[in-house]
Amino acid sequence: MNIDTVVDNKHLGKCFKDLADAPISALRGVSEDDAKALQKAFNVTTVRELASLNFVKWAVAITTLADEEQLQPAEKAKEELLDDAVEMTFPASDPISVDSGITRIEVAPDKVDAQGDHQHANKVEASTESGKEKEVAQ
Repeated sequence: MNIDTVVDNKHLGKCFKDLADAPISALRGVSEDDAKALQKAFNVTTVRELASLNFVKWAVAITTLADEEQLQPAEKAKEELLDDAVEMTFPASDPISVDSGITRIEVAPDKVDAQGDHQHANKVEASTESGKEKEVAQ
């Protein structure tokens, strides 16, 4: 991070130690009036004091943990049930028409006789047997 993007122009090029002890108005976007309001509300005058405020530390910790928080078991179960229901309703394997002109299939495609030859099992068995015969002949 380029530190010059977060400090006011008067504080460009300063080292971090000097910036930590600089007034809060050294932060870009914090006016003198904002700095006075922070001093009145929290009794802080420097960037270091602002960063050391327990309120700031707590806010940072809460938001960091919120970003990493996992779902509660009940919420996770509901989410998985919803995912399963959607998958059962709209399976990923269903073809999706990319041509808006196609609304239905007029003629069913040719199908293999699954009762007699499921996934061409007879062809697979025949090729396996012929391979064994070749091994025996050698």
